[in-house]
Amino acid sequence: MSPTVDEHAETVARLLAPLAAEPTVESAPLAEARGRVTASDVRSEVDLPLFRNSQMDGFAVRAADVAHAPVALEVAGDIPAGHAVAVPHAAGTAIRIMTGAPMPDGADAVIPVEDTELVLGRDDDLRGAVVEIRRPRRRGEYVRERGSDVRRGEVLVPDGTRLAPRHLAALAAAGVRSVPVRSRLRVGILTTGSELVTDGGPAAFGQIFDANGVALAALVEEAGAVVSSREASDDDPATFGRLLDAAVAVSDLVITSGGISQGAYEVVREVLEPRGAVVTTVAMQPGGPQATAVVDGVPVFCFPGNPVSTQVSFVVFLRGPLREAAGLPPVAPSSTRLAEPVRSVPGKRQFLRARSAEDAVTPVSGPSSHLVAAMARADVLIDVPAEVESLPAGADVTVWTL
Repeated sequence: MSPTVDEHAETVARLLAPLAAEPTVESAPLAEARGRVTASDVRSEVDLPLFRNSQMDGFAVRAADVAHAPVALEVAGDIPAGHAVAVPHAAGTAIRIMTGAPMPDGADAVIPVEDTELVLGRDDDLRGAVVEIRRPRRRGEYVRERGSDVRRGEVLVPDGTRLAPRHLAALAAAGVRSVPVRSRLRVGILTTGSELVTDGGPAAFGQIFDANGVALAALVEEAGAVVSSREASDDDPATFGRLLDAAVAVSDLVITSGGISQGAYEVVREVLEPRGAVVTTVAMQPGGPQATAVVDGVPVFCFPGNPVSTQVSFVVFLRGPLREAAGLPPVAPSSTRLAEPVRSVPGKRQFLRARSAEDAVTPVSGPSSHLVAAMARADVLIDVPAEVESLPAGADVTVWTL
């Protein structure tokens, strides 16, 4: 009897369990950390801002001196951004200051430049200058206090965060140069078929371009893992065996596509069955032919070769475990309704390609597993239970986001 989708998913999860049980940690430079998942809380070792500074281009003053503005004040100095010497501030004066420049000692407010006018002096020569302050400001206005963003020792980025540009910006602002992240699982990819064209050349009669290598690499990386090797084999068992052993040597798990059906020239089945592989047909469409093996301690997951079957197999069986191992949140199925009726093959769980709208999904093609262009138009899979032969328009259905 064919295993169900859930039964085969349990087999896959069991083989991957040791890899997810104790994730290892490594240090990633910020330049290489986007998309990685933090392995612990990252705390700031400094106060941010690092020092009191101006929020605006304008004039640093004492709020008490401008309480009855308009008022004219002598310009006693000039502080550009990056000024490294503390500047004292005398009562009854103003100091020109740029955004981000250190506040002078004694000043407690900044007057934006648009609320001022030089009545004596020039912008390029402040000797003897006098500035008119047109409106009063309260103490603290347009002043960034030290530590007002984050205090030393506080959490900048919590454990389990997938690092996006905004997180990297905060880390860089705090002077963090590297961050502890979960190590990524290394996944080897091995597509098969003497008909595959992989070198970018034209396809001769009887040949096809290798879509699965590209698709699997993208799916692996999207799931938080890294591609450790990517090769294509013809249908020669010696070639496949050599490439498989090479992939196993540098990978935590290996994915193959093609070569596991019941016909001739099924190179994956021919090589792996003698090495203990379990080759089966799962009660699903597309993606029925499936196989699992362990080679030199490394789990190998074998998907059918049709491009849609390969992608559906990954989404159904490997996406969840790989994301869990990477510390990423699951992509949970959701509920919606059908925009039009569908029919299904009895006894097989169907994963129909569909396009979602506001509150409904519409199938974009038939069930055939070679319709890769139709797969590109889909953004969800409709999950039709094995016991269901038809569903009317408006029926509630479960969908998997692609």
